[in-house]
Amino acid sequence: MPYRLLAGRGHVGRYRVPVRTSGIDRVIVSRSDWRVWITRPGRDILARMEVRVRRVTLRLRTVFRSSRVAYDSTDTCVATVVHGGIVGRGEGTPAWAHGETVEEVLAAVEAQGEWILGSDLSDPETVLDRIADWEAPVGARMALDGAVHDWLGRSAGVPTWQLFGLPRTLTEPTGYTIGIGSLEETLTAVQNAPEVGAFKMKVRGPEDLDRLVKVRAVTDRAIRIDPNEAWDFETARDLTPRLRGLDIQLIEQPFPTASVDAYRRYRELPNRLPVFLDEGCTDLASVHAARELADGVVVKLAKSGGVQATRRVMETARQLGLSVMLSCNCESELALSQAALLAPLADRIDIDSQFLLRDPPFRGLGLNRGRIVLGDAPGLGVVSTEDGGSIPGTDFSSEAGSRR
Repeated sequence: MPYRLLAGRGHVGRYRVPVRTSGIDRVIVSRSDWRVWITRPGRDILARMEVRVRRVTLRLRTVFRSSRVAYDSTDTCVATVVHGGIVGRGEGTPAWAHGETVEEVLAAVEAQGEWILGSDLSDPETVLDRIADWEAPVGARMALDGAVHDWLGRSAGVPTWQLFGLPRTLTEPTGYTIGIGSLEETLTAVQNAPEVGAFKMKVRGPEDLDRLVKVRAVTDRAIRIDPNEAWDFETARDLTPRLRGLDIQLIEQPFPTASVDAYRRYRELPNRLPVFLDEGCTDLASVHAARELADGVVVKLAKSGGVQATRRVMETARQLGLSVMLSCNCESELALSQAALLAPLADRIDIDSQFLLRDPPFRGLGLNRGRIVLGDAPGLGVVSTEDGGSIPGTDFSSEAGSRR
């Protein structure tokens, strides 16, 4: 039975979008409760749900160091959902900071993935809510959430970002993270960096001041610093005047999450720097607590558990008057394309791990004048390099900026 081709306008998620469909029977959009349903001929909508998941190793171009860890590779998980003859893929990164393991993510998806998705995806908003509320490892929720978003775009024959009404090029420039290293290594990283809007420099303490001074001498781009909980109040107090002299834009997670008093004391300092919580902000409860401790929050799919759950965190943060930075862990372009769906809710973008990988398992993202350019393949916009396929219509060789 041939499918009908429909065109119209409506709402998907929280954005007004043109609904352009190909290979589906009907798209039904409800303006009253922000939901979208997809219907197909009866035999397809009742087709069996199949879920698979596998471990993927991401290898970096060089060793990456922060005040907490050093690594040259990391493992992530890729879930595959097959339903109605359509395949969707999503990436789920274990919440390493909270002790989550790849094995736990794999086990959860294998044991409960098909059950949590249900019998069909004709009401994806309900399915995504169910995933967000699933009591499972963060990485498992992130992987299934991503696979459903990929499936949704592939079902319509368009990139998912188009269903969300996003521009292909994100409006805010991305940052670029520089790990801890020698002065020579740091300056080389700055020199070889892609054309981005800001540098985020990993730091330890006073011993990194010289690195910051030398970097400021060679660039006028914004510089953010991230001690990853390595400081105490006295360190922050003593360094702040020097950091302000270097025009440092903000500090991510200067103190351990439990050091609530240090955050409160720092807020009372005159001429302090803005503070963003990263490790200290993972869910809705911690967002409410952040209002008393910081100026903004760093959100990641690998902390909240996927697009749907992270959207809740971002919307709450904005309602509370907190600034929002959309960031990532060390992830492939599949996960980064999942995160990019939330770009309109972010004041700052820090999607940059694609620049750190060698032999990436997925490709599709570009960079134009510091801004992420999303892929235009159906679904999340990226293709698997294991499939050996090129990305139709995705050629950034003539665009300004760089792609690595």
